[in-house]
Amino acid sequence: MTAEERRATQRFQIRLPMIVRWTSGSAIGEASTESRDVSSRGVYFFLPKEVSSGSPVEILLTLPHEITLAGPVKVRCLGRIKRAESDEPGRIGVVAQIERYEFLRGDEHAA
Repeated sequence: MTAEERRATQRFQIRLPMIVRWTSGSAIGEASTESRDVSSRGVYFFLPKEVSSGSPVEILLTLPHEITLAGPVKVRCLGRIKRAESDEPGRIGVVAQIERYEFLRGDEHAA
């Protein structure tokens, strides 16, 4: 069975600017990055350093008008790192599983 056959939801190859926050042990990290692809259950993106599988992650992104057809929409996603793979020095490809998400109003900022 290939990775394509195992996927339960459709992936969209789209580059969205994101802010990613994670906790790994007692360390907390934050990075600005962009997605490589997105689905309703997960997102693939790049980080400058490796993050342990299972680490909690918060992703803040904005869905553009082309997707929402109703203006930009800010989304806060909470989930866990599923895996990280070395892409090139200083760039780690990360898969995060989204466990829940919420849409933020224009005047809301994530904590």
